[in-house]
Amino acid sequence: MIKNNQKLLNTIHVVIDALAIIFSYVAAWYIRFRSGIFEMAAWYLSLHEYMRVLVFIVPVYLILYYVFQLYTPKRVQGRRLEAWRIIQANVIGLMTFILFLYLSRESDFSRTMMFIFFCVNVCVEIIGRNILREELRNIRKRGYNQKHILLIGYSRAAEQYIDRIRANPEWGYIVRGILADNKPRGTEYRGAKVLGRTENLTIVLPENKLDEIVITMGLSEYHKLEHIVSMCEKSGVHTKFIPDYNNIIPTKPYTEDLLGLPVVNIRHVPLSNALNAFLKRGVDLFGAITALLIFSPVMVVTAVLVKMTSPGPLIFRQERIGYQNRPFLMYKFRSMVVQDAGREKGGWTTQNDPRVTKVGKFIRKTSIDELPQLFNVLKGNMSMVGPRPERPQFVEKFSEEIPRYRVKHQVRPGLTGWAQVNGYRGDTSIRKRIEYDLYYIENWTLGFDFKIIFLTFFKGFVNKNAY
Repeated sequence: MIKNNQKLLNTIHVVIDALAIIFSYVAAWYIRFRSGIFEMAAWYLSLHEYMRVLVFIVPVYLILYYVFQLYTPKRVQGRRLEAWRIIQANVIGLMTFILFLYLSRESDFSRTMMFIFFCVNVCVEIIGRNILREELRNIRKRGYNQKHILLIGYSRAAEQYIDRIRANPEWGYIVRGILADNKPRGTEYRGAKVLGRTENLTIVLPENKLDEIVITMGLSEYHKLEHIVSMCEKSGVHTKFIPDYNNIIPTKPYTEDLLGLPVVNIRHVPLSNALNAFLKRGVDLFGAITALLIFSPVMVVTAVLVKMTSPGPLIFRQERIGYQNRPFLMYKFRSMVVQDAGREKGGWTTQNDPRVTKVGKFIRKTSIDELPQLFNVLKGNMSMVGPRPERPQFVEKFSEEIPRYRVKHQVRPGLTGWAQVNGYRGDTSIRKRIEYDLYYIENWTLGFDFKIIFLTFFKGFVNKNAY
């Protein structure tokens, strides 16, 4: 079963980590004293003398890795979260060792070498764990190291869970079946069959062939939840619960403890934190100024071409709805012939739209027409990364069709966004676009912003749906 595999994997992982720490430590000694990069001290401890300290360093770092949950299963754990935990563990390790040297008044031990060890060890651990992660995913894709799961309840949550498992075979999940009271036996969804009623759990659990049980009951069946959980916990099988109301709660719920009563907040927005907002604004200002310097030649050439090929203003200003539902004027290079306001508000631009000029077609396809929005970023109307803003009439329309639509206005709109780099731009599904926008809003980090900016260069500029 997968439990035995996980124990073996954790043992191997601990051994690999210990070897990585030793390698990083020895490499740090050579870089400090033998590479010639640093000025040579008149006298220094030998490698043999430094190696004695490893007897303490290795177990301390392994304990820190355990404390920072670096030996949990990696099936769905994010790379960024794991890298951040590695950095945190190594920072604590470095500070602990420096404190020990200070208290013991050890002056011969190189602090510079310890800092080099910190940098090398973080890099080696992150690279090593990503290699291991990819190898495990390849193994799971080939059908090994699988985790066998059973779903309890047939609902939207069950279908969405199965969809994600089928789309990610590297997770190594095998759905053995579904127990449900609201569907007849034999009902099938993407290869997962209803095997019987929920009471059959008393027959299935003693067989001990499951690694995990996932409760995916519909809202109307929640009165059975306590009984089902009780049966699962008696068996000792790891149990998860996927709520059928996931369309109204965030992907990372913010919970509070009210004297033992758990309270789930409907929406957690990291950018509502003043420090996060300050950091993002700083990155926006730096990014906008840098981008204006880099793309200024492109903008000058575009400006000349627009003026030479079509009469009318250079910059097209259009009202959009932004942060906290406030309207603002968004700037673009004009890509259409001048038209009356009534016609301009008529709807989306369509493929082969006669209003688009020849130059306009190219700059829209390559997103060059969006470059003036860098001035919107400087003004504070927009951010480098965020949900794309819409016109007022579409905001009203989509707000009626999609209840969570206006949540996107809790952050500044962006030049690029998570939805755009995933292909949801132009004439594409609004619902999917909002789904990606909400994921971004609820899971924002500076690292996530940098990832989106990086992906924009490969996926965001040229788009088949930009007419």
